[in-house]
Parts: sequence; C-alpha cells; structure tokens
Amino acid sequence: MTVIVGPKTKPPEAIKDASMARQKQMVNAHYDRLASAKERGEKVAATFVPGNLNELLMCFDMVNNLPEVNAIQNGLRRQSGGYVMEAEKLGHSEDVCTYVKSDIGMMAKGNIGPNGKPLPDPDVLLLSYTGCFTFMKWFELLRRQYKCETIMFQTPYLADGRITKDMISYMVKQLRQDVIPKLERISGVKFDIDRLREYLRKSAKAEDDHVWVLQSAKHKPSPIDAYFGGIYYIGPIFGAFRGTDDAIEYYKFLRAEVEQRIAQGKGPVTPDGDMGQERYRLVVEGPPNYTNFRQFWKMFYDEGAVVVASSYTKVGGTYDYGFRHDPDRPLESLAEYCLNVYTNRNLPMRVDMLENYINEYEADGLLINSIKSCNSFSAGQLLMMREVEKRTGKPAAFIETDLVDPRYFSAANVKNRLESYFQMIEQKRAGFRGAA
Repeated sequence: MTVIVGPKTKPPEAIKDASMARQKQMVNAHYDRLASAKERGEKVAATFVPGNLNELLMCFDMVNNLPEVNAIQNGLRRQSGGYVMEAEKLGHSEDVCTYVKSDIGMMAKGNIGPNGKPLPDPDVLLLSYTGCFTFMKWFELLRRQYKCETIMFQTPYLADGRITKDMISYMVKQLRQDVIPKLERISGVKFDIDRLREYLRKSAKAEDDHVWVLQSAKHKPSPIDAYFGGIYYIGPIFGAFRGTDDAIEYYKFLRAEVEQRIAQGKGPVTPDGDMGQERYRLVVEGPPNYTNFRQFWKMFYDEGAVVVASSYTKVGGTYDYGFRHDPDRPLESLAEYCLNVYTNRNLPMRVDMLENYINEYEADGLLINSIKSCNSFSAGQLLMMREVEKRTGKPAAFIETDLVDPRYFSAANVKNRLESYFQMIEQKRAGFRGAA
C-alpha cells in the first residue's frame, strides 16, 4: 500500500498585541547594536538579569549583553537544544543549568546570536551576585573563554529576611572602591554621578507604569497574563533598556493598551487571539519552559486559565513591593535594587510573596513549575507549596519541565497534570458551595 504524505504545514503565525510586537522590535534592535558594537568602538559588558546594573553601565557607554537572555531567545527560536547537546559533548553534565549549556554550546558553534549575527567578545564580566551560585561558575567559564576581566559585586543574601544599613554600606563601598574604578579603567570614561541620577530618574518613571500593568491583573477578567504575557512585559525593564527613554515610552504604550482592554472587558491576548472566558486564576512559581513556550501557554488558555501573578517576573526586580530606583540616593539605590530581587530572597520571604499574591489577586490556587536544571528556583519548592496551601486553603499543584532543553518537556505529562489540577480547583469550589 502506498502512503501519500502531504507537505508539512507551518503552524499559524502567533498573534501578538502591539506592545508584544514593539518589545520584539526593541530586542532585535539591541542585538543589532550589540553585534556592531566593536565597529563603533563601544565596549561590551556581560552581566545577568537579577541585580543587573544597567544604569551604571550606561554611564561608561557600555553595551549590555545578558547571557541568560541569549539562552532564552535561542530557546524560543528552538535553537537551544542543539547548543545544550554541544556543551554536553564538551563535558558538561546533564544536571548543569541549561542556560549555561546553551550559552557554552552557542560559543562553541561560533557565538552566533539570536539575530543570526556573531556576538562580540565582552570587555568585562560584571557579576552582581544575587543568590544564584551558578552565575559564579558560569562566569568562571566565560572568563576562561574570553580572557577578560571579571568584576564581582557581592550582594548579601537576605537570610534573615530584612535589609540592614550595614548591607547597604558594604555594597556602596564596593561600588565606590572597586566596581566604578574598574569600569572607568576598562571603558576609558570618567564616572559622572549626575548622569547616573538621570538614568535612575528614567528607570523610576518606567517602573511606575510597569507595576501598574502587573497589578491590572487584579481586575476580573484579568487583561494580562502575568506569566506568559509577562515574559514580554518584563523584557525592557529587566534588561538593556532600563534607564532609557525607550523604556519610558514602551511602558507608557503598554499601560495605554492594557487600560483599553480593561475598558472593553477583555482578557489577555494569546498566540491564538483574545482568550475566551476566564475560568481559573492562578499564581505560578518558577520559570517557564521556553523551547515549547507557545504549546505550554496553550495548555492554560485552552482551559480558560490565566496567570494573575508569578514569582518569575520578579527575578529582575520586585517593583510591585514598593522598590523604585532613587536618583537622590544613587549608589544606595543600586544596592537596594540588588538586595530586593527574587533570587536573593529566602524561602519564608518567597512563601509570603506567593501567599500575598493568592489573596490580593483572588487566585484559585498556586501552580509550581519545577525546573530540572535550576536549583536557584527548585530548591524548597515542595515545602513552599505545602506552606502556601496551608495558609490560604487554596489547592496547589506541581509540574516539571526545563528552561531551554526540549528533552525535558513532556507535553502529555504536563497536560495531564494541569487537567487534574483544574479538576481539583472545581472540586474545591463545589465543596465550598456545598458548605455554604
């Protein structure tokens, strides 16, 4: 018998709202700038998202390259799987963070960025250490590769759950005596604190609108998805645009867009268009899977599930807890920013945050996406889940995927667990109605 196989059809183009398209254009423009930095005589600094000092780097005319963002972009483009396997061929363990392996594999394959152009070698590695030990080992590997200088900006871990004056003084001293002098020497640009103040003033303005957008999810229906859609919304504020006019304009534009959705009574935009009826409101802990991002998201909106708050969208700053960059206290403000990021918070602080989100956003429960290769997030998540369940009385569930390694995304397994969880929520609702 002859079997005729028709041509493979491409999935339909994902629908994006205007702000998502604009964010994508900003990211692409930044990669083009990065790729041509050396031609223009610009220095390049590699740094990480949690606790990144973008405003300070701009004071030295440096272009910001974010290695984990490169891994995310390659994951979304389904290129990271090959890079991860290449890194494993070079001897890196299966248990190593797949952001790291995607980055190492990309370097081994010519260091071609997500825009298809070679990324320049960094002139300096700036590590604002904010709780993720992997970052230190990652930069050791990069330093060995690029033979460039590394600046370590040590952030005290919030083991006791509070920021002290001594912590801030310790960090300001590092900035004055180590970080800034080295950036001056490497860049050849003299530090200007008034220039930093201006960038921080712009950051605070963008941060106000960013928080307004996140908190719009308190509306019913929520006009945004704060996890999947939130990935787009956090990009400019967490990366290379904080402190710029572009960030101010982006968040002003995004806010207007969300205000319109609220006025029209609409839910979030999904890759398949406007989401249907909102049936479940969730809080999510942990990063998403990027290699199957669209498929993963579809499992939620097909069931009418919207994420109204997530911890992952706080890795680059907990602005919705009141922090703003302060131009009147520039160096102290940079220190407080690093201290406040989610990865630098202890488990009780994380539990408190998740509990508050469930209560404030009137969520139906907590969902944890445990990432196989991310110990910074995964350690303690089962304990956190049980504690949040106990405090809120709302059901919680646990799924498992990975960041940018497609081998660890089992669609059938994730879908089954999600469907079971939504049934759990329905049973909880039925029990509540029965008791009433």
